Amino acid sequence: MLTEEEARRLVLAEINDARGDVEYDLQILRVEALSFGWIFYWGAVCDAQNGRRPRLGGNGPFLVDRENERLIRTATSAPVTRQVADYERRLRREAHARNVAPDPTHASVDERP
Repeated sequence: MLTEEEARRLVLAEINDARGDVEYDLQILRVEALSFGWIFYWGAVCDAQNGRRPRLGGNGPFLVDRENERLIRTATSAPVTRQVADYERRLRREAHARNVAPDPTHASVDERP
């Protein structure tokens, strides 16, 4: 299970990898706690200081799941709230699948002699 500080380090590493030829200093601008972890918003430092929209493409926030340590880069083309809701639905489906998965140690009715 990740702590917020560990999640922050993962996100900073991803931001550093995404830097490319960007001439601005990039950093995490805001963090919000979610039921499953956090959402990290990031962008150019100069833009955050002067209040202008970031002049970056593809700087959608990162979702970090504390339980399974997933780091998910969100799209800038869809509302963040929808992407968070989609991920929460995914988690519910995965939990349901784990709860209804057949026990491999028990033979099914068709496999019994």
